Amino acid sequence: MTERAAIDAVSLAPRRGSGYPHPYSIPCAGRERRALGDPFGLSQYGVNLVTLPPGAWSSQRHWHSAEDELIYVLAGHPTLVTDEGRTPLEPGMCAGFPAGSPNGHHLVNDTAASVTYLEVGTRRQDDDVDYPDIDMQVKGRGKGGVYSHKDGTPYA
Repeated sequence: MTERAAIDAVSLAPRRGSGYPHPYSIPCAGRERRALGDPFGLSQYGVNLVTLPPGAWSSQRHWHSAEDELIYVLAGHPTLVTDEGRTPLEPGMCAGFPAGSPNGHHLVNDTAASVTYLEVGTRRQDDDVDYPDIDMQVKGRGKGGVYSHKDGTPYA
C-alpha cells in the first residue's frame, strides 16, 4: 500500500451494502462507506465516511465487546436508535459507544435526503459483536469471525 499525505475523500471507492446474511442485509443495502484511514496505513483505528440514502440503515442494531465507536454527523438528519429509544440527530452532533457496553445502537435515515457522517472505531482483533434485536452475532470479528446464530451455528 502506498501511503499518501492527503486525499479527496469522495474519490475513494465506496463499499456498498453490508456483509450481513439475508435478510439482515436488506436495510443496509444502500449504505456507502469510504475507508478514510486505509490510504494512510492507519492500523489502530478505522475512519469511515458513510452516506445513507433515504430509508437506509447504518447497520443492524449492535454493540461491541472490545471496540469503541464514535459517529459525527456532517449532513442530514439521521435518527440514533439505542436501548433508550430514538434520538433525532443533526449536523454537528456526535454519539459515542464504549466497548463492552451492551447498548445496541444504529442510525436510520427516515428522511427524504441523504445523511453523511464520520464513523470512527478501534480495530481490535478480539472484538465480538452482538445484535440484540436479531439472532446474529460475530465472535472474533477482527480475526475473520463469521456471522452466526446466537447458538454458534454459522449462517449459510
